[in-house]
Amino acid sequence: MAIMAFYAGLVLCAFLFAMMEIQIEGADGWATQLPTWRIENRWTRLIFGKRPLTGYHLYVLLFVFLIAHAPFFLAMAVPSWRGEARVISFIILFWVLEDFLWFAFNPRWGVGKFKKEHIWWHATHWWWIMPRDYWIFVPVGLLLFYVSRGT
Repeated sequence: MAIMAFYAGLVLCAFLFAMMEIQIEGADGWATQLPTWRIENRWTRLIFGKRPLTGYHLYVLLFVFLIAHAPFFLAMAVPSWRGEARVISFIILFWVLEDFLWFAFNPRWGVGKFKKEHIWWHATHWWWIMPRDYWIFVPVGLLLFYVSRGT
């Protein structure tokens, strides 16, 4: 039951966040048209590829990171390595799923345009049918979830 709750919550949170982000960004991904600062240097290229770090993304990433840890700092759960593995698993899987759902439900995109040639911010690191990040982070997220369950 806990596994079902984890994945149901993950899908619901990712869906709602994707819908909110569609309202914020519209057709323009990676905060292209948002009035936010952008930083591009060797450190940001190492983490984000050719995508700049934007103020929008920095604060959204930090917000989701802290909200996912809320059970710990609200004293609803005791911090542990397994608990942290579960939280990090959630965060990783959340971002991959949210990113895909942004395309799937965005009226200006849709699954049909989920292709390298249409998505500049994923194009330089696209493997076969999806971005490299999906191929790397989905197994990492699933592994962390498995580790969080213990023996």
